[in-house]
Amino acid sequence: MNDNKYLLKMICEKLGTEASLVLASIVSIEGSSPRHGGAKMIVDERGKSYGTIGGGAMEATVIREASNALSTKQSCLMRFDLTGEDASAKDMICGGTALVLLDVVEATSENIAFFRGFQEAVQADNNGCFYTLFRGADQAVDILGRTLYIPGKKSTGTYVWQETDLEKVISASKGLSTAEVLSLGAVRVVLDPVRKTETLYCFGAGHVALPAAHMAALVGFRVVVIDDRDEFANRDRFPEADEVRVIEDFNHALDGLPIDADSYIVIVTRGHAFDRVVLEQALKTKAGYIGMISSRKKREQIYSALMEEGVSKEALAFVHSPIGIPIGGDTPEEIAVSIVAELIGERYKRKS
Repeated sequence: MNDNKYLLKMICEKLGTEASLVLASIVSIEGSSPRHGGAKMIVDERGKSYGTIGGGAMEATVIREASNALSTKQSCLMRFDLTGEDASAKDMICGGTALVLLDVVEATSENIAFFRGFQEAVQADNNGCFYTLFRGADQAVDILGRTLYIPGKKSTGTYVWQETDLEKVISASKGLSTAEVLSLGAVRVVLDPVRKTETLYCFGAGHVALPAAHMAALVGFRVVVIDDRDEFANRDRFPEADEVRVIEDFNHALDGLPIDADSYIVIVTRGHAFDRVVLEQALKTKAGYIGMISSRKKREQIYSALMEEGVSKEALAFVHSPIGIPIGGDTPEEIAVSIVAELIGERYKRKS
C-alpha cells in the first residue's frame, strides 16, 4: 500500500476517536539514511507505531521521545548522526545525518478536517506538496500550521500565508523528489512532496506476470494486468490487481490508458511477436519505465525490426531488456523478483 494512503488512513482513524498522535517525519537527510526524506510514521498515545522511518535505534528513540512529546504536547526536532563510533554502537551505521520532526497532532476539529482533506487528495492520486511550518531550530519547536498544495486547486490548511511567501514555497517545491526544509526568516517550512501512486501496466497474464503483479502490489504499486485471454486475465488469478483488462488483441493494447511519467510498463506476453507489438506502442508514450522480457538474441531481433520501421536507437536505449536486475534466477517467481526489484530501484531514483 502507498505509505501516504496507509498513514493518512490511520491518522484520520486516530483523530476520529479524539486521540492525539505524533507524526514523525524525516525532513532532511545528508549522506545515507535508512529511509528517504519524507518517510513517516505515527505514534499514538499508547506508544504504538504505524509505518516506519527505517527501524533500528533511530526509530526506537523516536517512538520513546514521541511519547514524551504527547505527554507535554510539545513538538520537537531530533538530529541523528548516523556516522562515527556512536552510530556504530547504536547500529545506525548508514553514513549520514537525519533530521526528524516530531509533530504533535491533537484531535481538534481543525486538524481532523485538514487530514481528512489530505486523505481525499491522496486517494484521488493528486500530485502536490505538504507543508509543515514551525518556529525554532533546536529541540522544542512550535508548529505554526500545515498546508496542502495541489496544483490547479486552492491550497488548504491551518496556516494563513502571506501571498509572496506562498509563491516562494510553491516555486521551491517544483520538481522536488524528497523532503527539504526551507527558511522564511524565523519561520521554517518542511516541503514534503506528495506523488500519486505509480501504476504498473503489466502486458501479459501468464506465469511470470502472476508473481510479478503480486509482489508489485505488495510494495505499493497500483497494478493493471492486460491480456487477450480471459482464462488468464481474471480476478481469480489476480485478486490484488487494481484492474484486470481483457482486450481483443495486442494491436491496440494501450488504447485509452492514461500513461504518464508515473507509469511503469512491463511487457511479459506469451510470445515475442506480441512483445514487439506492445513495445512499439509503449515507445510512443511518456511512460517513466518500459521493460520487456527477452533473451538478448530475441531482443536484438525485435530492435532490428523496429529500427527498420523508423524507431530510433535512442528510444530503444530507454527500454530495460532483458528485464529485471541480474540475480541468476530462472523460475517465474525468481524472474518476478528481479523485475520488481528493478521497478523499486527506478522508483527510488526519483527520490534521491
